[in-house]
Amino acid sequence: MLILIVFLFANIIFAQNVVENFKKQYESKNYDHPEKITATTAYIFSLFSAKKFDKAKEILNDNIAQRKERGDYKSVTILYCIEAMSNRILENTTESKKSIQQAIKYSDYINDSEAKGFVAYSQGWIYSRDGEQSKAVKYILDAIKLYDKSPKSTSILKRKSSAYNELSVIYADLGEDELDEKYSKIALSFAEQLNEPQVLFTAYMKMGNLYNKLFDKNASLIQNRNLAEKYFLKSIEIFRKNESLMSAPTDLSYAANNLASLYLYSYPENYHDKGLHYAKLANEIAIKYGQADQIASTYGLLSEIELSKNNSNQAIVYLFAALDALQKSSVVNRNIELNIYESLAQIFENKGNYQDAVKYYKEYVILFKALYDQEKLEISKRLESQFEKEIQKQHILTLQLESDKKAQKIDLMQALGIQQEERLKNLKLQEEYQREKLRFSELKSEKSAQQLKYSRLEMQQKNNDIINFKRILAYKEKINRYYITSIFVFILLLGLLLYAYKQRIKSLKQTNELHALELEKEKQNTKISTLTALLEGQEKERSRLARDLHDGLGGLLSSTKLHLTHLNNNSDVNYKNSINNSISQIDGAVDELRRVAHNLMPDLLIKYGLEVALKEFSNRMSNDLLDIDVQFFNYNNSLTQDQELIIYRIIQELVNNAIKHSSASLIIIQLTETDNMIFLTVEDDGKGFNIKNINIKKSAGFINIQSRVEFLKGKINIQSEENIGTSIEIQLPIQ
Repeated sequence: MLILIVFLFANIIFAQNVVENFKKQYESKNYDHPEKITATTAYIFSLFSAKKFDKAKEILNDNIAQRKERGDYKSVTILYCIEAMSNRILENTTESKKSIQQAIKYSDYINDSEAKGFVAYSQGWIYSRDGEQSKAVKYILDAIKLYDKSPKSTSILKRKSSAYNELSVIYADLGEDELDEKYSKIALSFAEQLNEPQVLFTAYMKMGNLYNKLFDKNASLIQNRNLAEKYFLKSIEIFRKNESLMSAPTDLSYAANNLASLYLYSYPENYHDKGLHYAKLANEIAIKYGQADQIASTYGLLSEIELSKNNSNQAIVYLFAALDALQKSSVVNRNIELNIYESLAQIFENKGNYQDAVKYYKEYVILFKALYDQEKLEISKRLESQFEKEIQKQHILTLQLESDKKAQKIDLMQALGIQQEERLKNLKLQEEYQREKLRFSELKSEKSAQQLKYSRLEMQQKNNDIINFKRILAYKEKINRYYITSIFVFILLLGLLLYAYKQRIKSLKQTNELHALELEKEKQNTKISTLTALLEGQEKERSRLARDLHDGLGGLLSSTKLHLTHLNNNSDVNYKNSINNSISQIDGAVDELRRVAHNLMPDLLIKYGLEVALKEFSNRMSNDLLDIDVQFFNYNNSLTQDQELIIYRIIQELVNNAIKHSSASLIIIQLTETDNMIFLTVEDDGKGFNIKNINIKKSAGFINIQSRVEFLKGKINIQSEENIGTSIEIQLPIQ
């Protein structure tokens, strides 16, 4: 099979108007403008991509010289990094190393984390392209750490997105799909914060290619295929919305080609029409900008689609067109040419045209032999590269292990240091304790001597004191017994009073709470009764009006029409036109009368239920400018007729509001039933509104809807965004 998926990161040919656009941005800003360096960078890269190398180097050298004169070493550092990466793209590795050394030199003169981080990123970017993946990872991680220290800004978000994107590319080359996906998602998150079309387009394409690759590895994971489609569609959408801001017009061709290939090779046959649409889009853009490889690739993809439809003649036409476009290129992609010859030979063989089949098989064999020796050399180089990558991968793991060991060693040393400090403190405390103990012993000895000195005097005094103390003690015991008894009685009485007071307070509180609950219950019952009476009155009045209109005015109009018809049959030609106009007006009045009567009392709801009534209502309200879609999920007619009527009125009010105010082209009504709940959603794609700026809760329509929802003991939630639409969700319990 002809493999024709061409990824985004191929050589991009810039259109002249894109370079001119960056030139205007560059020239419109003076050197003191804060975005001058960003505009300079974009202009230089656009010149390099357009292969205007001399002009790009001239602009780069002029800006470096002027920034040096002004002492703007941050800008000088960034410009030298750009020069280093540009030289590496041109395979000038010696000049690239000189430029990066200059960037490192001038970064030492400043204290700017963003500029230093860009130097580290540039080093990692160059190491990645030199095949030194472990060094590349180290420097890019250093760059991210430095970016994290910088104040949040647009340029920092863009640089972080680029750094994480580069990490994902490195791990993709190493076959680490999980790390590739991890860093691709981080790069996408920064791109979404930045919200710049070109950065978002690149991030979406990277995610699409990632999930396409993961699906190719394991076709059972359908979610990867669906994610690839999602991100390719997002990239195409953002390109079309911001086409004037995109740096490379052929990017849309790559995105469309990748999506077409996905539909052709990964989706069922009924998706081939979609694949054909995007393949033609990719082909038109490739032809417009004269990109030979892409033209050949899209023609090859179109031929595969035609073959899937058994249209071999048209497939041959596309393959010849691909071969013609490829041979007009200054550098012919021999692998694509080889696949074209193989496909032509197989088609002619299947058609029974063995002469042409042999012819193209010969072309295939000749080209295959020419490429075989080169392929053997490339295989050896690839094996060597894979060996180097494996060594780099092992080196990265070794670095991580060493880092973990160092961290553990540091933790152990810190723990040992803490233990030593604790031991030292304990020794100091023991020493202090011994000193205090010795001092206490000395004081104790002095005290013993004094006690011996005065012991005799004390003994005599004690004998006298004992006699007096016994007398006083007997008196105090009597007084104490009296006081204790009095205090006990007082505490007992106080406790009884406090208990009685608390019980009374508790009883009063419970009484008040019960009274409040009864009042609230009575209010709710009154409100429900009022709402019930109001709604019943409204429905009865609607029914009466509907019957009166239908039976009274409807009959009158019908009899009038019959009378005019009779007159028309018996009148001359001069009066027939006037009578016919009158009959047409009466027909319109009768139709309007029926519509009003049906809105007042939907007979279908009473006869056939809510689902049939709502679908009839949506058909009646839909027109060329408005489509109303009604969807019921798991609805088992669990509602009473009164509840269905209230829900019908709520939906009727919401749809009328959407028609009046939102300018919607699509209204979706969804009703879902679970075990004990009804979920009702009414969405439109109208102009929406800012809920904070509009107090919809004061509008008569919303009050009417709210009262009906409360009557059903439900909840309502409104979400709306300007220029996106409005979604109203209602939850109702099944009673």
